[in-house]
Amino acid sequence: MNKPLNETVLAYHERTKHHFDRYARGPAHINWNAQPDAFRRYAGAARFELPLVADTLASTYVDLYQPGAIAPQPMTLNNVAALLELSLGISAWKQYGDNRWALRCNPSSGNLHPTEGYLVLPNMTDMPAGVYHYLSHDHVLEQRGIFKQKGTEILEAALSSGRFLIGLTSIPWREAWKYGERGFRYCQHDIGHAIAALRYAAATLGWKVQLLDNWADTEISLTLGLEQHEDFDSTEREMPEVMLCINAQNDILPYSRGLTGRLLGNSIVPAITDIRWVGKANVLDPHHHYEWPIIDTVLDATVKPATEETNWTAPPLPPLLPIECKSRAADLIRQRRSAQRFETITPLSLKGFYRLLDSTLPRNGATPWDVFPHLPRIHLILFVHKVAGLSPGLYILLRRDGIEDNLRAALQHEHFLWSKPKKCPEYLHFYQLVQGEAQNVALQISCHQEIAADSAFSLGMLAEFEASLKKGPWGYRQLFWEAGIVGQVLYLEAEALGVRGTGIGCYFDDAVHSLLGLTGTRYQSMYHFTIGTPLHDKRLQTLPPYAHLQNRE
Repeated sequence: MNKPLNETVLAYHERTKHHFDRYARGPAHINWNAQPDAFRRYAGAARFELPLVADTLASTYVDLYQPGAIAPQPMTLNNVAALLELSLGISAWKQYGDNRWALRCNPSSGNLHPTEGYLVLPNMTDMPAGVYHYLSHDHVLEQRGIFKQKGTEILEAALSSGRFLIGLTSIPWREAWKYGERGFRYCQHDIGHAIAALRYAAATLGWKVQLLDNWADTEISLTLGLEQHEDFDSTEREMPEVMLCINAQNDILPYSRGLTGRLLGNSIVPAITDIRWVGKANVLDPHHHYEWPIIDTVLDATVKPATEETNWTAPPLPPLLPIECKSRAADLIRQRRSAQRFETITPLSLKGFYRLLDSTLPRNGATPWDVFPHLPRIHLILFVHKVAGLSPGLYILLRRDGIEDNLRAALQHEHFLWSKPKKCPEYLHFYQLVQGEAQNVALQISCHQEIAADSAFSLGMLAEFEASLKKGPWGYRQLFWEAGIVGQVLYLEAEALGVRGTGIGCYFDDAVHSLLGLTGTRYQSMYHFTIGTPLHDKRLQTLPPYAHLQNRE
């Protein structure tokens, strides 16, 4: 059964590659004055205003990586508000002339934000049990689902004290409006970024997060009210992506139903039979000038059923390389930006560079990798331009043990050096493949974007593609999630070093593979990224994130 679905995934992936002589199918022109509404709202739903409290959190960024450094905070409305403010909330507004747009803590391709967040809350002080949609613009929870007595009892029995659920969804039209058929890819990148953003935000409160990867998409959809089709515009599908369990008790979940103690979807879904749905979703774009049926095809092909739990555990590693950063975690999370340009002179320190690489390695119980219970399938191909003490060239970082022989055989260039730099930490599987200037190549394969060449270094994320699809076509989505988590780590780590990163979704896929001597689809490039010293555009004005709420009562 999986074979034809995997073939659909492979066909989509091939069809949506960029090439030197043509780009993936997208709109012929873009009217920036008519882009989709950046904010989902539910007319008729009760609104619960949330306090803006992130400024009260004293935990530092370094604290996030120190087990026990932050005492678990109680599950209160204030702390739930802080979690949302630092994960899916607005971080700033930018203004240029008459144009004004919001930035958020969770980055998005093209700042289009297809990701929506929903909460499933038990009874709390000042907040009744229900299914809520988070509206970041107003920093409010809209109550979509009102549990009746039986539904509340089922929910309370399934969720022990101090725990609640957050579901993430995607609205593909928001990305397809600009990026056409490649939009599905970017929706999945954004889910990975959002998962990591939630994990970092939870860490500021001393909370843990579990990814409930055993749930079926239908269970997520039922729980979040996405099956109430009359409440949504039929041309703007909202798709279930992932369910997360937030644990304010910071202990092991007491569920014995599964191998690793993850809450099963069938323990929550029965509560939905005793719920009343309220509110109608706004129309994001009344004029769909282009349609991309291939996105619906791949959406249907990658629907995930209920699955067995994964039990992969990261191997023991030395402590993460230290960093000199005194920033509060909340400040650093909200200052994250995508760099638009880099200056071409200042090198990145070797110490900082190795810290960046080290932070992408999964560590047992460490933020944010403890949220992703899967064997790492993403490895980094690096174009090093300006790193002090490191010769420019092409490098590779292997993010797990046991893959080196396979990759050495797959990267079919006899002249690759596979040379470990002298000052590289022993446990980093980091090798130089080619020595020499790499800026022109980085520029060319990243759709001729100068940010890939002017930075200290750029990279491509190389995925174990075929191996990931063996478990099912939904593995395609999870590859992008892993790449997005790596991207979010790099974003925050760059800020902590005093530099800046930028995700790159536009690159020439097969040009990367050709550069590495790869053939077939065993390995595929999934995402690019670049880090360097940013140049700031002084024409842009930065405004506070929630100044527009100062007068609300």
